[in-house]
Amino acid sequence: MEHGMDQVPGLFENLRLELRRGCLTLAVLAQLRSERYGYTLRKALEEAGLDIDEGTLYPLLRRLESQGLLHSEWREENKRRKRFYRLSPAGKQILEQLVDELQRINASLERITSES
Repeated sequence: MEHGMDQVPGLFENLRLELRRGCLTLAVLAQLRSERYGYTLRKALEEAGLDIDEGTLYPLLRRLESQGLLHSEWREENKRRKRFYRLSPAGKQILEQLVDELQRINASLERITSES
């Protein structure tokens, strides 16, 4: 059964979000090679062209920490308590592997999508 064109925008949005999810994980890991707290992490991602809202970022940070890929600690800065995040040694290793994998996938997709 063929879907009508009116369903295409919703379908595209779902597929776009699915694609974006993995990319955001990789981007967050890459940004956390340097220690940051949530707000500066969001700003750095935004400046790089990847907007992420707090409702997505903080659960992602908690998940990555529970997986052992990040370390975090509360510290006071400018009289405010902030939670600082950085890659763990395992996170550094996983980031390297994910970057290599992304490069392989991109090369394959480039070949596949340019075949016409």
